[in-house]
Amino acid sequence: MKKLLTLIAAVSVALSAFAQKIETHALHSNILDVDQNYNVYLPAGYNPANHYPLIVLLHGLSDDYTAWKDRGRVDWVANELIASGECVPFVILMPNAGNANIHAYQNGYFNVPGWSYEDYFFKELLPAVEAKFNCGGSKGQRAIMGLSMGGGGSVVYAQHHTDMFSSCYAMSGWMDNAHRQVWADIPEGSKFPATEQSVTENSAIRYVEKATPETLERLKTVKWFVDCGDDDFILYLSLDFYRAMRDAGVPAQLRVRDGVHNWEYWHLSLRWALPFASRNFSI
Repeated sequence: MKKLLTLIAAVSVALSAFAQKIETHALHSNILDVDQNYNVYLPAGYNPANHYPLIVLLHGLSDDYTAWKDRGRVDWVANELIASGECVPFVILMPNAGNANIHAYQNGYFNVPGWSYEDYFFKELLPAVEAKFNCGGSKGQRAIMGLSMGGGGSVVYAQHHTDMFSSCYAMSGWMDNAHRQVWADIPEGSKFPATEQSVTENSAIRYVEKATPETLERLKTVKWFVDCGDDDFILYLSLDFYRAMRDAGVPAQLRVRDGVHNWEYWHLSLRWALPFASRNFSI
């Protein structure tokens, strides 16, 4: 019996070494002058000696790097899709770009005065993660996606860096502030106006509308997918972006499903988004 228990324990340890996991790490940013946390999903059987494609998964306004793990259950979805063969094994990076207190903490993926987040992401975070986990490293081995604020952020990042991402999947994307509602009760000193202004200045829709022929050709090298609920309060932004892309001759997919701006919708979106990214990876 003792030998059997020892064998069972040894097998359990061995199996646990091959199980998928989400790890939390911190990176000191010289650009932001703070330590920034991030989560990373490692697939079952992850071996640092092997190279993996990388998916960048961005959270929304008032959330943080834990949202996709704790609320989106991204590990459950990724495990199932990889086990079924619908996706290749990949690493997922979930960076931190916000806080529930949108007035006291800076939210957003773009550079604002005193907080150069986009510079931090591309110059510090992405290179560090790719080196640490042996992933990404080229356009064909990277994809980007996100929800709401992260949906808009993913589109703009892919627009600004067409040479770095093979695909982009935007869920309920906050891509502009056209026809926006007026935000009320913003306290003095709030950081939210800077977030809102950064979205206006980095409008994903205007970027396409004003793109040169050379820029449009670069946009065509990325696979684009826009996904939004039919009762989502910012559905019109996804429709405007898709219309701009279609008018400019840039191929893009659009799906409008039953749903609103919530986690039930985004959890299901993952089942479309992860295979989309996987299909568009290349060597």
